[in-house]
Parts: sequence; structure tokens; C-alpha cells
Amino acid sequence: MANTAHVRTPSGVLSGTREAGLAVFRGVPFAQPPVGALRFAAPHPVPAWEGVRPALAFGPPPPQSGVLATGGGDGGDDWLTLNVWTPDPAARLPVMVWIPGGGYAMGHSGLPDYDAAHLAATGAVVVTLNYRHGVEGFAHIGGAPANRGLLDQVAALEWVRDAVAAFGGDPGNVTVFGQSAGGGSVAALLAMPRAAGLLHRAIAQSVPGTFFSPALAADLAAAFAAELGVAPTAADLAAVEPDLLPAAGDAVFAKMTHRSKEWGRITYRPIPFAPVVDGEVLPCTPWEALAAGAARDIPLLAGHTREEHRLFSLIDGVLGQVTREQADTALAVLAPGDYRAAFPHATDEELYELVNGDWLFRMPSLHLAEAQTAGGGRAHLFELTWPAPGMGGALGACHGLDVPLVFGNLASGQTAMLIGEPSPEAQALSARMRRAWTAFAATGDPGWPAYDGRRLTQVFDASPALLPYPEEASRLLWRDHTFPALPLLTGK
Repeated sequence: MANTAHVRTPSGVLSGTREAGLAVFRGVPFAQPPVGALRFAAPHPVPAWEGVRPALAFGPPPPQSGVLATGGGDGGDDWLTLNVWTPDPAARLPVMVWIPGGGYAMGHSGLPDYDAAHLAATGAVVVTLNYRHGVEGFAHIGGAPANRGLLDQVAALEWVRDAVAAFGGDPGNVTVFGQSAGGGSVAALLAMPRAAGLLHRAIAQSVPGTFFSPALAADLAAAFAAELGVAPTAADLAAVEPDLLPAAGDAVFAKMTHRSKEWGRITYRPIPFAPVVDGEVLPCTPWEALAAGAARDIPLLAGHTREEHRLFSLIDGVLGQVTREQADTALAVLAPGDYRAAFPHATDEELYELVNGDWLFRMPSLHLAEAQTAGGGRAHLFELTWPAPGMGGALGACHGLDVPLVFGNLASGQTAMLIGEPSPEAQALSARMRRAWTAFAATGDPGWPAYDGRRLTQVFDASPALLPYPEEASRLLWRDHTFPALPLLTGK
């Protein structure tokens, strides 16, 4: 049939579709469903199949937080699937592997935001993947390996290594890219021995600075289990239906502010899930690993948006209404130095946005590039400053704005609301960012100099510019901060 495409992978033959000059394969399993005897286990390979397996629909989303309904897929428990867009299954093209964000608690590869047709049309094989979230993927529980969500990502990269050539991809030229929790996952993969050799370039967008110590993660897991009336072990939690488990994470999320004496900063901006620096799957934080040279042979593209926190202020209902007391609390909890002295003309609202954005995403992303450089590797830095007109223009260059621009999906998906009506200006900016991302995937060079003592940064706006790092006051405030694994505090 003219609209079908077939490839033979090591596991068997897949049947996909032809769409706008691309071959597209959806819902391809890269590991067995992690249910039953495989619940809370490391991912297991998929057995080979006979005949032709349809790859026409996205796989079901993994169980996830009810804070944001994302939908998609056909239901069922085959959560560990991926999707492939390829211009030419007979070619040997750069490969780009997308890791979705969502606070390590939600999100999946079937969202319209992550349709990779525009990216693949530039001459790359693009893969988008699912991984376990929340308690299933990140709770630090007895009898289960740590960071199961990260292990899922490694399994997907192993699938890419073994199978992507059948789709026209070069298994020796794989770029992993992601935003928010996806960017944190990219950072973690650079520090993971199990991912060694599976990726050759990395793009980390809006990297969260939150990584947990085992003690903190175990205490959080005990709280999740207590919500369900079970022990924080794989055996006890496996008795809970997967669809019921996210409610425990949501319940702890709603009450985290009451546990600040034990859990510290993550209760201020409630963050119940993050990778665990367990010493085995993840031996140390990404900043430690990169500074020690762990990824010196892997070119890194890292960056953030200018107004990273405004979207969260909108969600919290405080955008445009921040009080002096709220600003003082944020500064007392998060700031490593005197923001009022560093930004003498800033309003309380501006200080609130600055310190939250710096702590959550801006400084962790900057420090990742600096750690890579310190470790003898090469990093390129960017900042997105284009003030998006969507939502009445109130959000500026907010968290998530880079996603529709990089994928070129300016009129579909939840993140497209940040852009509003796609203007010629937005289309031109999106095209520039896509060209930079795909050029980096192909060659390791996004089109601007590496970050070094000059701190040159590509600024993406209506008119692009190459400047010394624009957020210098924040950089100086945070220059001695190390983003360690967050501890369990002794206070009760």
C-alpha cells in the first residue's frame, strides 16, 4: 500500500505510515510492559515476534500525576514504547532522541507538542520515548533498583543503538535532547555509567537543579506508601493497581509545605520526584560528574529561557500579585546571596521571579555548561529571550516556550498556547532554533562559539545575538553554589 512503510528490526518487522514525505512508526515497544512480575524492576528486552507488527498508534501513557491530564494512546500497560520519524529508511542520518519533561511525574511522547515531523524533515531520524514517572519510576523503595525511569531511558537508547539503522539512522551519531525533567534526564544520562557509549551529543534545556539524596528520597517514598497504607517496598506497592499509584504522589505533593523541616527547599516549590544520587545507577550529580570529565567527549548544548518561573506563578495564581512578604520568603529560602543588593532597582515581583527561576532552572543549566567546560569538554550555551505574545504577553520567555519553537509545532499542543497566533516572527525564530538543534545533532556545532572564559551565549529573540552571558548578576550570586544532592534534614 502506498501509505504504509515497513522496516525489519532485530525484534521483527514493523508496519508504519507515510506522512508528508516521512515514514512514521508509533508505539514501538523497546521493553516489556513493567507490570506483574516485572513491576518496579529494571526494564526487560522485548521478545522477538513473528509476522508484521503494526506501529500505527502511540503507546499508552505511563501512570502519572492527575495534576495535568495528558491523554493519548490506546490504554493498556505497554507503557515503554517509542516513536520514530524518518525521512529515508535507506539513509544514514543523525539521530535525535527526545525525552519528555513533566516534573518526573507526568508527560508522554504521544502529545501533539512532540510531533517530530518538522524536525525530521530537516534531515534527521527523530525518536520520542516514554519512561516511568512518579512512584513507578522514581520512588526510592526497598527491593527495587533506583531511578527506574532513567533505566527506561537507557533501555530506549539501547534499542536505538541496535535498531535505528533500519530506520535510516546512524547509531554512531545519537543526540539525546530534552526539556525540564527531560533536560534533567539528559544531564543524568551524562553521569550514568550505564549510558556510556549510547549517546554522542546532548542538548539539555531548562535543567532542574533538584536531585535527591537516598535519605531524602526514602523518606518521601515512605510518605507515598503511607498514603496507601502499605510499606515502602516493591512487594507492597506492587499490590496497588498502577492507575491508583499516582494519587499517592499527588496527595504528598498537596501536603509538602507541612514537611519543610525535614524536606527543606523542595517543599517551597513542591517537588516530590527527582533522580536519586544512589551511588550506583547515578553515582553522583551531573555537575560533579561533568566537572570530573565524565562527558568530555560528548558535546553539550545547554540553556534556559529568561522568565523561567512566570508560568508557575500563573499556575499558582500569584502572577502580577507578588507581595513583599512573598518575595522575602522566596529570597530567604532559595537565594545564595543578596538579591536586593544585586538587583537594586528590581520590584518585589521581579525579585520573586528571578530567585525562583534561578534556583529551579537558569543556574542549574548554566552550571551544567560550566561543569562540562571545567571537565575538559565542550559546551554551547543559549538563552531564549523572545517575549511570546500568547496568554496576553504576560509570560514573556517562560518555561516551556522553547518546546514548540524547537519542534516547529506553533499551532498544536499545549505549549503552542504560549505563542498564540503563529506570526512570521515566530516562524522565523522556530526555523532558526530547529536549524541550530539539527546542525548540532549532525556535527556537534550549533552555529556559535563554545562557552569559555568569554561566556559567549546565543540569545534567541526576534533578532538573534551572540553576547556575553546576559544574566551576569545572577551568575555572580550563584557562582559558588554546587547544586548538591538534596539532603534529608534533621528537624521535625
